[in-house]
Amino acid sequence: MTLVSIALAALAVAAGCSTSGASVEYDAGAPSWTLSTTPAPLSPLPESIPGLDPRRVALGRELFHDKRLSGDGLVSCSDCHALGLGGANAQRKSSLPNRPPVGANVPTIFNAAFNFRYAWNGRFKTVEDQIDFALTTQSAMQNTWPGVLEVLARDRRVIDAFKSAYPAGLTTETTRDALATYARALSTPNARFDRHLRGELALSEPEQRGYEHFRDYGCVSCHQGVNVGGNMFERFGVMRDYFADRGTVEVDADLGRYSVTKNEDDRRVFRVPSLRNVALTAPYFHDGSATTLAEAITTMGRYQLGREISDQDVAEISAFLHALTGELEGKPL
Repeated sequence: MTLVSIALAALAVAAGCSTSGASVEYDAGAPSWTLSTTPAPLSPLPESIPGLDPRRVALGRELFHDKRLSGDGLVSCSDCHALGLGGANAQRKSSLPNRPPVGANVPTIFNAAFNFRYAWNGRFKTVEDQIDFALTTQSAMQNTWPGVLEVLARDRRVIDAFKSAYPAGLTTETTRDALATYARALSTPNARFDRHLRGELALSEPEQRGYEHFRDYGCVSCHQGVNVGGNMFERFGVMRDYFADRGTVEVDADLGRYSVTKNEDDRRVFRVPSLRNVALTAPYFHDGSATTLAEAITTMGRYQLGREISDQDVAEISAFLHALTGELEGKPL
């Protein structure tokens, strides 16, 4: 899809035309832009994810919070993905003890099972790929799989837990799988909006008006499907140059998909984030530049849709987005 057609599609969205039912998907054999005409409405999260072995989920939960997985024993996965902070960490760019800052704002881990790619530039195709990177990068765990196994093999209780969950016991593959299984189990169903879609309750008037604005402005053209995003790539700054207006020097994290594909059409193209639990995950965007949800909504209207959204409409869209906050393990977030 050319830059011209991208702009035309965005103009159509801003005008309320029919592109709001289409999705942009990635084809590994072509540039990131291909337009699918398959309708992609919003839909409720399933109330459970089938096929996840509870023993492996429990083991993964323990490993997720275990600082021994880091090379120096100082951090765990939960330091970047805090369950009490919407699966993110409330930092513009994560800075962990004795580590260089992460180059981009850390996305939430919640509802990872429903994303089609991982990281802002989509360089990871699976949760397992993301785990491999996090374990070895100097910005996070600073370890190796042999290093992890050496530490865990000293703990008889952990060894027994692996033997119970996996016929092969403690191995690189089973350790990775336990972490990935737990990550996939971190779904957050039963948001007010999910219950509304299932016919269980009516949205409040501000939430309902916000949902109507969300559709009418064209937000749903990118934030769609069961995860209200997370299933396509989009350029940041379709209608205006966000990066020029930001007024700071561009860094590697601003390159988006280009850093993966080296295709000029992918420069400043990012994975569209899920908006589930978005009220809990400030600051926003890959650079963490928006400190409030209202600021993020205003920025999206201006740079993605070419619209200046009124304060009232921003407040009502925000009310709708708050209705996307779900439950984790049966408890409200």
